[in-house]
Amino acid sequence: GALTVSIFLKPPGVIPAGGSTIICCSCQCSSGSFVLYKNGHQFRTLEQSGSRAEFSISNATYKDRGLYSCHYLDGGIVLARSSDLYVSVEEIRLPSPDLSVLPGHEVAAGADVMFRCTTTHPSTSCFLYVEGQIRAEQLSREQDGYSFSQVQKGDGGRYSCQCFTKNASLEWSAASKTLHLVVR
Repeated sequence: GALTVSIFLKPPGVIPAGGSTIICCSCQCSSGSFVLYKNGHQFRTLEQSGSRAEFSISNATYKDRGLYSCHYLDGGIVLARSSDLYVSVEEIRLPSPDLSVLPGHEVAAGADVMFRCTTTHPSTSCFLYVEGQIRAEQLSREQDGYSFSQVQKGDGGRYSCQCFTKNASLEWSAASKTLHLVVR
């Protein structure tokens, strides 16, 4: 099959100004190297270790914002590229929310689970992230949670949430602690 390259942040979410994160590129590929592009320009190259490469950003500033993508090269030829990942750096002004999951951290395949991201701040919206994916689910206040019906093995993983308020300006919270969901 065609090679697919995935790109994701570890930990996911909006990066606090002055904070750090790791941009991970991974691919089911054997040898070769990854080139990280930023806003369409070659940014950094990394020889692969195993099936992934990790580019770290520390002491993040607004200059680190942008669209990143990973290109996988072998013998100088681009064999595959990831989709684009938007990296966002913001001043963090709100405390981190609490993430909980019902019925619990370990569930049987086929169960329904509900993630709840609770914050003391009124009128916030929150995102639910799962490490290793770009996808984020936005949770609305009314809903106050995100339910997965009939979880499968692939839904297990490290989840976190992060909230923001839309006042005159957008204000972000720190990310919650990570919650590990195990699907048996």
